[in-house]
Amino acid sequence: MSASAYSEDLAAIHAAGFTYIARDAARELIGRLPERARVLDLGCGDGTATELLADAGHEVSGIDLSPAMIDLARERVPTARFDVASATAGAFPESLDAILASGEVLGYAFDPELGSPAGLAPVIDRAASALRPGGLLLFDLPGPDRAGPGSVRTWTEDEGWAVLVEVTAQAGLLTRRIVTFRRGPDGRGYRRGEETHRLLLHRPSEVLRLLRKSGFSARTLAGGYSGRPLPRGLTVYLARRR
Repeated sequence: MSASAYSEDLAAIHAAGFTYIARDAARELIGRLPERARVLDLGCGDGTATELLADAGHEVSGIDLSPAMIDLARERVPTARFDVASATAGAFPESLDAILASGEVLGYAFDPELGSPAGLAPVIDRAASALRPGGLLLFDLPGPDRAGPGSVRTWTEDEGWAVLVEVTAQAGLLTRRIVTFRRGPDGRGYRRGEETHRLLLHRPSEVLRLLRKSGFSARTLAGGYSGRPLPRGLTVYLARRR
């Protein structure tokens, strides 16, 4: 993810209306953790999952490549440590009990390392090295059927903001064109912003193969996070370091 991804307005809109996957993922992980676990929230966004994990008594840190997201996370959970960093280059804490990476964060092609089909393997290896034996890696990734044929547009709005998302998929790559409108600080007008996000579409069988090759026992969670149905084509993976 580049520094231009999840700019201030899109980060604020995401935090206002699109955090349910992070909440469900945190609750799923909390039910599987020992007391006072050490957890890394990888691609922590605005800190929604971090806050729930910390409130449950766990020691949590977060990293994200968006400075705007990290600003929101620090405001939300002032007791946690947050760093602007990449999943492929940022330093992971050692001796972790769990790593959470919810919201397709390991699928984004912003990062040059994650932007190729081979880019997922080094991140999985880094996670295995950071986890204690028996530690958990919980994450989700988009698969080949994440988007239907053709182009799909959605419009979402709430007080003070609106967002248009156009989704297309081709040759294993999902592209989201995101146009935002957010009320300015003076309350009079709306600022327009636009970003394009690209995600690699990973086959579940290949992801499970990579996890097992890196020393994990791994499976998919058919019920999604906390029993809530997932969006089309999104798969949740639960891996335990052997």
